[in-house]
Amino acid sequence: RMASFNSNCHNYSHTPVLQNMSMTVACIGLPLSCVAIFAVSLMVMASVYLINLLISDFIQFCCLIARATIQDNNICTIVQSILEAGVMISICFMVLIALERYLVITSPLWYRFRRNIKTSLLVCAVVWLFPLLLFPFSLSNNNTLTIIVPCFLLLPLPLLLFFLVGTLKALSAARSVPDDEKRRIMAILVLVLLFYTLLFMPRIIVFLYTRTKYNKTDFGIAAAILTYVSPVVDMVLYVFMKKGFDDFLLKCLCCCKVSHDDPSISREKTDNMNTEASMQLETDREES
Repeated sequence: RMASFNSNCHNYSHTPVLQNMSMTVACIGLPLSCVAIFAVSLMVMASVYLINLLISDFIQFCCLIARATIQDNNICTIVQSILEAGVMISICFMVLIALERYLVITSPLWYRFRRNIKTSLLVCAVVWLFPLLLFPFSLSNNNTLTIIVPCFLLLPLPLLLFFLVGTLKALSAARSVPDDEKRRIMAILVLVLLFYTLLFMPRIIVFLYTRTKYNKTDFGIAAAILTYVSPVVDMVLYVFMKKGFDDFLLKCLCCCKVSHDDPSISREKTDNMNTEASMQLETDREES
């Protein structure tokens, strides 16, 4: 049974489309993750959960490269198990980031005085150790893993919806929170929920429908590709967690909208261009 499981892993990972996409995603994401980890580590109030999320993304990129290049079936199984564990760890830290934003708004005093680095590190340790409990199942019983993984991936959905709705209600009543901070917090929560829905729900559907880990149908391969693209998308979450970026983006969008909607601006530009053209024409006539 172990040999059959490994053979499926090797054949699945060396599917041309999946192999090429894995290498492309890894080559793009690996340097970006290194830069992001370095940049976050330099932040004064760096989020511990964000740093761990980026580290799990880095591990996933390394596993994608290893899985696409190795030929040994046993190593393929181990690498695939580490990759799946990295995906689950990433989801856990995405939920923790959403929880952190939720507590900042709904219970600011409790969050400020109760939060400490020791608690955060303890939570991170639990998240990293949890996939080790599933590792024996991935090596011995594939059917058990196909039941555990989709159930685990479904758990964050109600939590993310609860955090989003609760934060939205709290922000509407909060007067002490600046508007730019409100926009930034809501952007983070919406992005986390959006990324989770688009990137992981197709994989969950494949798990529940086929009850197999290595589905070679077009939809199965597409769902796997979306899952492995998720570490790259986490970089977008990192960008939105930086203060100032959302304001810059909103200003750019507002400027574009004003210039498009306000006819007086375009009319003024046209009049200026006509005036300059007529002045240039008169100058040419005088010179001639």
